[in-house]
Amino acid sequence: MSRARLAVLVSGRGSNLEALRSACESGLIPADIVLVGSNRPHAPALGLAHDAGIATLASDSRGCGDRAAWDRAFLADVAAFRPDWIVLAGFMRQLDGSALSKWIGRMINIHPSLLPKYPGLGTHRRALEAGEREHGASVHFVTAELDGGPILAQVRMPIQQGDTPDSLGARLLPLEHRLLVASVAFLLRHRVELLRGCIWLEGIPMSEPLQLDEGLALR
Repeated sequence: MSRARLAVLVSGRGSNLEALRSACESGLIPADIVLVGSNRPHAPALGLAHDAGIATLASDSRGCGDRAAWDRAFLADVAAFRPDWIVLAGFMRQLDGSALSKWIGRMINIHPSLLPKYPGLGTHRRALEAGEREHGASVHFVTAELDGGPILAQVRMPIQQGDTPDSLGARLLPLEHRLLVASVAFLLRHRVELLRGCIWLEGIPMSEPLQLDEGLALR
């Protein structure tokens, strides 16, 4: 199997990026990260990428004025690295639909909630305030709707008595890493297509998201 080319977009510290990079180096993911891009030029993840010898792209989206124009220009620069897939790994910006058109079906995002519950920010706090008994993370295809694209895979965990947003997020983070790695590896080893707003796996429409089991496999 030839190795895929991944572009990873980030806005923060890069813990999901590190999980992906390690999985690529170990062969768990049959791919190479050819670019790490960020809308925040001082994101710590860019330093991690630089230290690992990965090309970086940084363009400050704050105060950019024309949001759609920034998104189109940024993704055009990403496209110059010829990625097969774009992975949003803590990329804190909703991209304009006109900029996404070329990448629909080839761009995924990881989100810290059991979508469709709690799109957007503050997911741990919102889950606790709602009295949820479980929490988790989702990997979904990116569309113009905020965290609203078809869901490929999820991981679930119980909410414990006394959990705070910080403790809940800390316990979820390693599961996020495992889910993202498993999802990217799955996409590169299976025929997965996004057609008419539905995910098709090996020619069959998926009726529900895959789940990450205790053996770290998607089922």
